[in-house]
Amino acid sequence: MQLKYTRPFLSRLEDIFAESDYLLRYEKGTFKSGFCILKETKVAVVNKYFPLEGKINCLIEILKAVEIAPEKLREESQELFLAIRNQTLTAA
Repeated sequence: MQLKYTRPFLSRLEDIFAESDYLLRYEKGTFKSGFCILKETKVAVVNKYFPLEGKINCLIEILKAVEIAPEKLREESQELFLAIRNQTLTAA
């Protein structure tokens, strides 16, 4: 599967969070990595001032780090999530 730095691809990543137990928020912050994960409350916070490419990279890193049950996701989201987890995404 190809990694695309486009607004629709960002929306697909955001959909994975919407379908899971995790809440995704864009906030201003001085996170060293560009994001913060509050695991006990299942909240992922991404720096809202990041450019599109930075947001996409952050969401991919978060999805690699958190536990999400793939069976809860729609088929399209599940396919993308598993590609991220198995690191089979390639840059376009």
